[in-house]
Amino acid sequence: MASETMNRAGWAAVILAAGKGTRMKSDTPKVLHGLAGRPVIGHVLATVAVLGPARTVVVLAPGMDAVASMVAPVATVVQRRQLGTADAVKAARDALAGFVGDVLIMYADNPFISVETIEALRARRAAKDKPAVVVVGFRPADPLRYGRLELDRAGRLKAIVEYKDADARQRRIGFCNSGVMAIDGRHLFALIDRIGTDNAAGEFYLTDIVAEARRAKLGTAAIERPEEEFIGIDTRAQLALAERHVQQRLRAAAMEGGATLVDPDTVYLSMDTKIGRDVVIGPNVVCGPKVSIGDRAEILPFCHFEGAVIEDGARVGPFARLRPGARIGQNAHIGNFVEVKNATVEAGAKVNHLSYVGDARVGAKANVGAGTITCNYDGYFKDFTDIGAGAFIGSNTALVAPVKIGDGAIIGAGSVVTQDVPAEALRIERGQQTTVEGWATKFRTRRAREKAAKAAKPETPKVQAGKTPAKILAEG
Repeated sequence: MASETMNRAGWAAVILAAGKGTRMKSDTPKVLHGLAGRPVIGHVLATVAVLGPARTVVVLAPGMDAVASMVAPVATVVQRRQLGTADAVKAARDALAGFVGDVLIMYADNPFISVETIEALRARRAAKDKPAVVVVGFRPADPLRYGRLELDRAGRLKAIVEYKDADARQRRIGFCNSGVMAIDGRHLFALIDRIGTDNAAGEFYLTDIVAEARRAKLGTAAIERPEEEFIGIDTRAQLALAERHVQQRLRAAAMEGGATLVDPDTVYLSMDTKIGRDVVIGPNVVCGPKVSIGDRAEILPFCHFEGAVIEDGARVGPFARLRPGARIGQNAHIGNFVEVKNATVEAGAKVNHLSYVGDARVGAKANVGAGTITCNYDGYFKDFTDIGAGAFIGSNTALVAPVKIGDGAIIGAGSVVTQDVPAEALRIERGQQTTVEGWATKFRTRRAREKAAKAAKPETPKVQAGKTPAKILAEG
């Protein structure tokens, strides 16, 4: 019955993101710093979106246009002056005009709040006693300077006391305030309008809404959730701790899903990384955003991927880089020190050594030799290289785009290819090779004699000093 009531009433999320994050010492707003390939605020928005709120509003400070662009099309409002958390919620008044469902207040720098916590908040609001304000608390091993949740004898929430305003008895309370709460939308702004600034900071504390609700004879309650959901991010050190936490979760999920991570602590994944069954990932592999790895793929050590698709059975690495738009086909091989960007390497093809493939197609079962590059950029435009199925590209070849290599064609090693090559043809582009029989023996004999003479008479002028083998050859 409670869930039916929750569904009928609907709910709104107000996400507070106006903090400047001065302790980050960054020109980038703290909520845009990356966490597992996603901005910090993106984690909160993704969690909220799972449950489909009727409205979502993000509260920003002036000048946070980059955050507004990132969260679009989610609605944003601006808190003109930063006078406290209650004042921040006031900024959402117009965006919530006429809304009477639950309003959940969350924080953009708390990326680990779970779907289960949001559901628990709404369920407590929908309980028989229907408290107007429900606050999420947690019990940390060290309460530090968190605000405390003070309960009455009946277990109802009596007050939220900020640490700086708490007395010695209140500071001994282990039940701490997360800041996350659900409020009856019918009473939200009437209660906030009653909040004053009679506190140590002289700010409008949202936490005072509990006391105002009790004065108005409205119910208040608290629920307890795990501490790990309320890891805040105010400093670079806290961002690093949060990264460690989320990476542990992502690695565990990958292994639970059927992947082998040879050295899990050295593998870094993104929130949207997709990994199939029976995948093996070696040490020191980084998966940036938008990476998908198919079943039975093998990823050797020291690879870096971003915006790439690796299909079933492919083998990549070691020391390979896949940039956005790279697609590695089934059972294809990408080897050491190979970079692929905006290119498709089709099924069974091999690019095994020291090559760059950009803006290109490598056809099925083609072989690209060591040192091959696609010359795709002329300083103004990027052009396409098409390598046909079964083609063989010799080592140290430069393919100057736009160019097409036909199916089954062979390119001789060391060639610079500037024109299309027909299917099954051979293309060679080299300078004429010259052979002088016995020249090497004469060269070594002459140079050894010169070296010995120099050692015997240091002051004697050099014989043929500075002459290169090419000059000596020219002199016969």
